[in-house]
Amino acid sequence: MRVLVAEDEEMLAELVATGLRRAGFAVDTVYSGDAALAYLGLHDYDVVVLDRDLPRVHGDDVARKLVATGSRTRILMLTAAASMEDRVAGLDLGADDYLGKPFEFPELVSRVRALRRRSARPVPPQLERHGIRLDTVRRTAHRDGRELDLSPKEFSVLQLLLEAEGGTVSAEELLERAWDANADPFTGAVRVCMSKLRGKLGEPALIRTVQGVGYAL
Repeated sequence: MRVLVAEDEEMLAELVATGLRRAGFAVDTVYSGDAALAYLGLHDYDVVVLDRDLPRVHGDDVARKLVATGSRTRILMLTAAASMEDRVAGLDLGADDYLGKPFEFPELVSRVRALRRRSARPVPPQLERHGIRLDTVRRTAHRDGRELDLSPKEFSVLQLLLEAEGGTVSAEELLERAWDANADPFTGAVRVCMSKLRGKLGEPALIRTVQGVGYAL
């Protein structure tokens, strides 16, 4: 799951991003509306956590432009104004959900996950294949009943492979979906993560490398 946090209070933005990463999301942060539009045009996000009062381009205008393009990115709008009229106005702009500040962080995580499930690529609560069972809500993984101790990144990569239902997933797609915009495509991050994941899955090996194409489960 990839999330964009657009919040002009930089400290709050980074706190939110850090918490979402710990919950297993790949997260980018921007601090203005024009930067949010630039990132949304470059990357395929599942959810944007959008502060309504952004500088340079207002959050309302970001929401309008995102909806006008037909994007499948879900919008969770944040604002310090939490009256019923404000919530209605935000939802009328095309936001999928609305959260007033201050908020409890577990609620934010829960709402982001709920929006991800409503996206154009819905994820079932559990994914199973070849003895692997992934619980996408509790963030647990098992192989043949044995619990797997996966890092958030390894969990995300395994989830993407399971979602492909035996199809091949390219390294570029894995990098786009499971890493943030700071990932260097030339570092071999996907290859290193895949090696660790294979080790944790154990034998017999389940992940195949399709030369020149990507990886398949």
